[in-house]
Amino acid sequence: MKIDVFDMNGKKLKPIELSEAVFGQEYNEALIHQVVVAQLANKRQGTKSTLTRTEVSGGGKKPWRQKGTGRARQGSIRSPQWVGGGVVFAPKPRDFEQKINKKMKIAATISALSAKVSTSNLVVVDKIELAEAKTKLIANMLNSLNIDSKVLVVMDKDDEAVLRACKNLQNVTVINADLINVYDLAANTKCIATVDAIKKLEEVYA
Repeated sequence: MKIDVFDMNGKKLKPIELSEAVFGQEYNEALIHQVVVAQLANKRQGTKSTLTRTEVSGGGKKPWRQKGTGRARQGSIRSPQWVGGGVVFAPKPRDFEQKINKKMKIAATISALSAKVSTSNLVVVDKIELAEAKTKLIANMLNSLNIDSKVLVVMDKDDEAVLRACKNLQNVTVINADLINVYDLAANTKCIATVDAIKKLEEVYA
């Protein structure tokens, strides 16, 4: 299983061999969906909190007598229909965590990587090196590689220049191969990975 390698100018270089165990597996949409939902749920803080009618101070006295006023009967000025009253079914702090075991995470990541290859959305470059941290250099690389959609750039190691150069590009996300995850793979149409990043992924997931 081979894939073409390009340089930053879009010139085709010698292809490399991809591991079938990592980049040649079947697409499991249900598993990917489950892992993405869990990943997003685990990001939630779950700290929102409002007061129910029993928790709002005041309102102990009946506003007016039950009958004879011509107005609707009221028991408390802290009832939900009153301004300043409590909230019906008030949200309270809770834990949204969903547990996904390690094997499922690995299988979902492999499935997502394989999907990028099968749909021709994985672009491998020999290396991404910038003389200076300029957004224009990354923009030129994307133009040379004919990429105009959301793209995930996978690096084999942290590169401050690349990170800074990509900050002003809304459709570009940079991630280290060690931190690659199913959500970022699913959320970005294209994936650019360096040769060293591909080797790193194969070491981890093969």
